[in-house]
Amino acid sequence: MSVAQRKIRVLVTDDSALMRKLISEMLKADAEIEVVATAMDGLLALKKIEQFQPDIITLDLVMPNMDGLTALQHIISRFGLPVIIVSSLSKPGAEITIKALALGAIDFITKPQSFFPEQITNIASELIAKIKSIVNHRPHIRGIGLVNIEEKAVEKAVEKATGVNLSKTISKGESLMEETKLICIGISTGGPEALSFMLAKLPAKLAATLVIVQHMPEGFTAQLAQRLDKYCEMQVKEAANGDILLSGRILIAPGGRHMYVKKRPLAATVVVMEGPPVSGHCPSVDVLFSSAATEYGSNAIGLIMTGMGEDGAAGLGQIKQAGGLTLAQDEASSVVFGMPRVALARGYVDEILSLEQIPNYLIEKVGLL
Repeated sequence: MSVAQRKIRVLVTDDSALMRKLISEMLKADAEIEVVATAMDGLLALKKIEQFQPDIITLDLVMPNMDGLTALQHIISRFGLPVIIVSSLSKPGAEITIKALALGAIDFITKPQSFFPEQITNIASELIAKIKSIVNHRPHIRGIGLVNIEEKAVEKAVEKATGVNLSKTISKGESLMEETKLICIGISTGGPEALSFMLAKLPAKLAATLVIVQHMPEGFTAQLAQRLDKYCEMQVKEAANGDILLSGRILIAPGGRHMYVKKRPLAATVVVMEGPPVSGHCPSVDVLFSSAATEYGSNAIGLIMTGMGEDGAAGLGQIKQAGGLTLAQDEASSVVFGMPRVALARGYVDEILSLEQIPNYLIEKVGLL
């Protein structure tokens, strides 16, 4: 029987009895979801996967006997099942969550900081939506190609120790962006893995700045940027208000704040600001894309990638109307084909590309310095 003909089977894994009960109650409230088992550590989770055959697992990361990262690697290699991380909002929690996403976890939610009904309801709605979207799409669990990425990290370590650059012909962020392109990326569920794969393949001398909105809470985007910077030839950093748009640089919008681009007399910069959610999110892809259309026109490239919902579709339409190039990740390589599907249905997409095709396509379109 296919998942579409029965309830979605979930295994809840957490060392806290309170969290196991809370998550189970959240999910049981939805008629399309069944919590088939719970586990208090990674070892027990692996046994219960064999016994109960869930469709998806929620996984805490800090547990006795077998921690979440170790369990995650076993789950992916042995069972190929999608995993949603249940994470703490602390800095160590953010660091380990980003590592879990790099190892192949599909997405994460943050644990409630209080037990006020409104917060519990919001987290429950988010978790249920993610479970349904991920299971119904049945993503291929692949990891990010750690061998190639670790080679990038080794190159960077050698350069730091010796001053010898093994792969670059220019320094990171050497040139101010004038007539070069602005590449804007909007991404959500499945984003860290996709970005790790794609950005590691872009050269430092790419004649463009990349600005990215990845749907994440505050605190997680800084860890994501730090991790990506280890593997990429281009400089990757969490955006700060006033950061200059330089070729060879990648700026990621900070969680919980909007980011847009602004051309000024001496240089183009990003503006980072607090504000209410737009298209259901803060940071919002639509905010970034709309500013790119206004400021860069035909020199803007909009790329909408894996993710739930419709954030970014309207902004992509504005880039297209302004004469820019609009791209979308294809369904086969997306973890969730939600955001790209909406943009495609509205007629806003010029080219549909697989994750593997995107890096070379961008290089061909913008060129090198």
